[in-house]
Amino acid sequence: MPAEPPAAPAPAFPARPAPTTPLWVLMYHSVSEVREDPYRVTVTPHRLERQLRWLRRRGLRGVSVAALLTARAAGRGEGLVGLTFDDGYADFLSHAVPLLHRYGCTATVFALPGRLGGDNAWDPLGPRKPLLTAAGLRRVRAEGMELAAHGLTHVDLTRADDATLRAETAGARARLTALTGTPVDGFCYPYGTLDARAMDAVRAAGYRYACAIDPGAHTGPYALPRVHVGSRDTAPFLALKRRLHARRRPTALATLPYAPLSPEEAARV
Repeated sequence: MPAEPPAAPAPAFPARPAPTTPLWVLMYHSVSEVREDPYRVTVTPHRLERQLRWLRRRGLRGVSVAALLTARAAGRGEGLVGLTFDDGYADFLSHAVPLLHRYGCTATVFALPGRLGGDNAWDPLGPRKPLLTAAGLRRVRAEGMELAAHGLTHVDLTRADDATLRAETAGARARLTALTGTPVDGFCYPYGTLDARAMDAVRAAGYRYACAIDPGAHTGPYALPRVHVGSRDTAPFLALKRRLHARRRPTALATLPYAPLSPEEAARV
């Protein structure tokens, strides 16, 4: 009798159902009342609340990028939308957090550990807005939000020399980890600009994902696309942006072998 063929090796990871919808991540910055907003980076608290309400009424819920990737990797990411807040403005704690809690959402804050307690000096037209302090960053984590890096000081990584690139990626991660005592998984490219060299530096620094705006031909976990949200985005505009995003990014991001969240974080997903 011929010998039976050897059994096939077991897969390294259990099979997971693939996501059926494109990854949808919304990009916010400051949440406050201002008269001047030349860079369209400010959403009023009233508008943010209406946008969160729009999500929930459509069976969608905002979560941090880490929670979104974890859920999708486990095959249960339907109905989840990533919420991100760039630059680490101090008004995130006073204006955004209460609304996020009210609507059962979480978010990712991309902070600048090299500008703690400073302001958005990289925006020459102003207005000046205060950034989170070290204590503020720790409170972001205590409020159940994900804290991630936006570089060290907000420079264009595609124009940085090697030393600056290391400081803005690995250096930023080390500082945030030291400040909070928790690992930092996420990165966001300042100005949304990236190239292969910047992506390699982010990966080498130990981050597990990175967000851009429109990454162009770049794809994968280190070039996640996002949709800008402003104070003019009413319900019809959000609906339109969602449809356009699905057309521009029709392929769902492949599942990632992403580590589980803590029990407290997983309960919010």
